[in-house]
Amino acid sequence: MDAAHDEHTSILSNNDENSLACVLSLAFYYAKNDYIFHRELPTGKGFADLVLMPRKHGEKPAIGLELKKGQSAGAAIEQIHRKEYKGKVIEYDGQVILVGINYDPKSKKHNCKIEFVHPS
Repeated sequence: MDAAHDEHTSILSNNDENSLACVLSLAFYYAKNDYIFHRELPTGKGFADLVLMPRKHGEKPAIGLELKKGQSAGAAIEQIHRKEYKGKVIEYDGQVILVGINYDPKSKKHNCKIEFVHPS
């Protein structure tokens, strides 16, 4: 992801959340046959940065992503829980993957935390 971020964003604006969302959108472009892609999806008490809902219900997991800059991937996951983003995504009755991604503008590195939520 570090290389894709460097290659597909302007040096003048690559240190913001929108640039990271664009890089992820490009990466998930190839998943468009399997997923419906939502940016800033209204969920719970806020907006989830990126949500991928499977086109064929139950065959693939739903994916909710929260992006941070200069914080931590754990802080992104905490925000998903605190603002109840997963409530909207968990309406889907298959497996859900929650992903927190942080971009450190000083080191220009990404870190990620992933949680799996199994259907009840």
